[in-house]
Amino acid sequence: MSALKIVEAGEAVTFAVRVMPRSSRSEIAGVQGDALKVRLTAPPVEGAANAALIACLAQQLGVRKSAVAIVGGIRSRTKVVRVEGITRERVEQTLRLA
Repeated sequence: MSALKIVEAGEAVTFAVRVMPRSSRSEIAGVQGDALKVRLTAPPVEGAANAALIACLAQQLGVRKSAVAIVGGIRSRTKVVRVEGITRERVEQTLRLA
């Protein structure tokens, strides 16, 4: 069974995200391997998908957009995301992964 790997460091968490741009709607679509799978309506051009990913995760996790940062894979479909001010348990509960 696949499980999202969430690394907690201080008051932040880091986890992998697999982005599927140009989908019919923006949503969290489960876990693929050890990454969170996110569908986005935005195209992967000029940072539109990255901005949409940050907005989608911030809304789902209940944090400000400024608390979400892409720290790896800016130009890749598989990205590493860091979210400030949240715990691993809260991420799992909010995304119903536990």
